[in-house]
Amino acid sequence: MDLLALADFNLVARHGGFGKAARATGRPKATLSRRVGELESSLGLRLFERGVRDLKLTQEGRALFERTARLLSELDETASAIASGGQTPKGKLRISAPALFSQSAMGRIAAGFALKYPEVRLEVTTEDRPVDMIEEGYDLVIRVNPDPDENLVGRAFLRDRLVVVASPDLLRPAADSPAPGVIRGAGDRQTWNVATSKGSAKITIEPVLSLSSLIMVRDAVRAGVGAARLPISLVSHDLANGTLLHWGNIEGSEIALWALYPSRRLLSARVSAFLEFLKQAFPNETPDELAAYIGRS
Repeated sequence: MDLLALADFNLVARHGGFGKAARATGRPKATLSRRVGELESSLGLRLFERGVRDLKLTQEGRALFERTARLLSELDETASAIASGGQTPKGKLRISAPALFSQSAMGRIAAGFALKYPEVRLEVTTEDRPVDMIEEGYDLVIRVNPDPDENLVGRAFLRDRLVVVASPDLLRPAADSPAPGVIRGAGDRQTWNVATSKGSAKITIEPVLSLSSLIMVRDAVRAGVGAARLPISLVSHDLANGTLLHWGNIEGSEIALWALYPSRRLLSARVSAFLEFLKQAFPNETPDELAAYIGRS
C-alpha cells in the first residue's frame, strides 16, 4: 500500500473534503483527488461517496480511516522524535482503568505522571466493561485478568488475590450452616472454596446485600452485616488492625492487573513512559504495594 496515498486519504477524511484539505495544507486539490483515486484503485474499494456538494466516507472508508489515522500519527511522532534527537513524551494519552484501581490508586499515579511529563495530556476513564481500543480511541487500557486477545499485547504490572473477611462481631457459622454475605452484583446462595491454616473448607453464603462496588462491599462488611470475598489489598489494613477477620483465601483466585495496548501500531513514547511509570509504582507487583495506596485513601 502506498503510504503517501494513504496519508492523503486521511488528510481528506479528516478535513471532510478535497477542497478543505487543499486549503488547510496548501496541497493542490487535483493531486489529493488523484492520490485518493489511486488508493481506491489499488484496494478495489470505494472510499468516498462523492456528491455534488459534499463528500462522505463509505463504510469501508470509515473503517480504513479509523484504523490508520492513529498509526500515521504515531509514524509522524516517531519521525519527529528521531529528527529532534530524542523521544520526549507529548500529546494526548487516553487510558481506561477499572473502578477499584482508579478509586484507590489512579489519582495519585496520574498526578505523579503529569508532574513528570508535563507535555502529556492524560485522560483517564473509569469503567469495568471491555472497551474497543481502536473504535473508542484509547491508547492503553488496564484490565483485571483479561481474556486473550490477538489484537492486544501488554504486561501484568500488579497481582492480588481474593480473601473471605468478616467483622469480629459476626460469628462464623458451623460448616453446614450458611453465613450472611455481602456480594458484588446480583446473586443467590453461593458456596466458596477457601484455603485456611487447617486445610481446605467450604463457606456457604446467603446474600443479605448486593452492592455494585467493592469499596461499598468492604464498608458493609466493616459494619458487621455479613462476610464477603474481597481483594486482600483492599482489606489488608483492616486485617492488620483487627477491624476485620480473615476467614480464608479463595482457592484459585489469583488476580493480575494488565496494561494492554494494540499490537498493530508503534508503541508511542507516551505509552512507553506510562508503562515504565507503572513499573516504578509497583516494582514488586505485590498486593501490599497497592494496599499502600489504599491506606492513604
